[in-house]
Amino acid sequence: MDDYVRYRPSYPPEVVELLTEECRLLPESEIADVGSGTGILSKLFLAAGYRVTGVEPNADMRAAGDQLLEGYSNFSSVGGRAEATGLPDAGVDLVLAGQAFHWFDPRAARREFARILRPPRWVALIWNERLVDETDFLRGYEVLMQRYAPEYGASDHRRIDAKAIGAFFGHERWKLATFPNPQYMDFQHLRGRMMSSSYAPVPGHENHEPLMDSLERLFRKTNENGQVDFLHRTNVYYGAL
Repeated sequence: MDDYVRYRPSYPPEVVELLTEECRLLPESEIADVGSGTGILSKLFLAAGYRVTGVEPNADMRAAGDQLLEGYSNFSSVGGRAEATGLPDAGVDLVLAGQAFHWFDPRAARREFARILRPPRWVALIWNERLVDETDFLRGYEVLMQRYAPEYGASDHRRIDAKAIGAFFGHERWKLATFPNPQYMDFQHLRGRMMSSSYAPVPGHENHEPLMDSLERLFRKTNENGQVDFLHRTNVYYGAL
């Protein structure tokens, strides 16, 4: 959990600007961050002045989010999930899902979001997609994931295509916006970033030590001035249900 809190990437501030304009948000707009985790996405919208309710089924992650966001009076959280948020009918103006859609049952989540949203029922599905072929480091990192992380493929956001997004929204009028979102890491940061991934083999797993050794060799080979560029593209799929 500490690795997740410290090393997971945030999202570009342009995401807030985009959704404020496109979803016609007002200062009094209510937002539900479904699958809110440790509060990374919620924090951006809280800082912009919106009221946010985090919906998170994992008690430890929810507690970490509550701690991170304890200074925001415009934040609250509930122990729900995408298919059963526990929120009242027609109580929010925008549903966010950051780095979480791949965990949802899309049909059940769509029904639940339609229930809790006010018309026109805006939803934004957001995630950071790690780029894999732009540098020697990124290509090497992808090889390590494929080799040592058996669960990697199941949580790869690149498997979610336009067909899946259209099926969720129930139409093809949704939009996609993308933003660059790089991280620059020394080895400690890189190791923490890897271990923050749900698919990374944990200490005690037979692949953990080989992965860590290979990661250190990759870092030594590809770093410049003690850092590597960990490049993401932030994808924002948004539309009205």
